Order: sequence, then C-alpha cells, then structure tokens
Amino acid sequence: MMNRTILVGRLTADPELKYTQNGVAVVNFTLAVNRPFKNNGEQQADFINVVAWRKTAENVANYLNKGSLAGVDGRIQTRNYEGQDGRRVYVTEVVADQVSFLEPKQQEQKKKEPRYTSDPSDPFQPGSETIDINEEDLPF
Repeated sequence: MMNRTILVGRLTADPELKYTQNGVAVVNFTLAVNRPFKNNGEQQADFINVVAWRKTAENVANYLNKGSLAGVDGRIQTRNYEGQDGRRVYVTEVVADQVSFLEPKQQEQKKKEPRYTSDPSDPFQPGSETIDINEEDLPF
C-alpha cells in the first residue's frame, strides 16, 4: 500500500508555528494548488491544509510567507475529534515529510537596484551606442 502526495502551490497566509508541550515545533499552512483545467476561462484551485513537524516546521515558518511558492512531499492523513458543539469534526490534511522553497526569499522591503551603473561613458552598458571594431584588431 502507498500513501504519497506531491503538491506545488502558493501559501494562502503566513504559516502558523506552535510548539507542543514537549517542545516539538509544528507548523500549519494552507497551500493553493491550481487544478489542471479552467472553468469558464478561470483557473480553479484547491486549498489544501498542510502540517509539518520539527526542523521542517521551523524552516517553513522562517522562510515562507503568504504568496510563497512551495513544493510539498508528504502523505495524506485523516483524523477526527469532538467539536465544541458535540459533533464529530473530520479533518483531512497533508503531513509534509519535505518542503521545498521554490522561490528566493522575498525581502520585506523590496528594493530594486540597477544591474548596471548609469555611467553614460560605459560602452558596455545596455542601451549605449554600438562600438566600431576593426576586424584586423581581433585576435581570431
């Protein structure tokens, strides 16, 4: 028997890191995963609850936030408990064995720095005038 799932999607909110009474880290987050088809031209998505434990949980909390693209490798788990109103509550979630960060961490204040200096005399800067090269000067 096999219970394995692989998901790629974006976090719908910042992950929630908590610690058990024994000090074990656990994080919960929801992953929005696009369906492979569109309905009336609109992309449909499933919102899948994910739980991760220990060091994986701490890494998720430290490096992912709302909108981050992540890959999850894990297994599907179902559980139930008695709600406050006395009814049974059934939960289906993915227990992550591994979470991959698929984008670089976004800085809180994203500053766009120019890739090139703005020195107009630099002949190698994009947008500068072309350089005339005499073919006799080339070593090849």
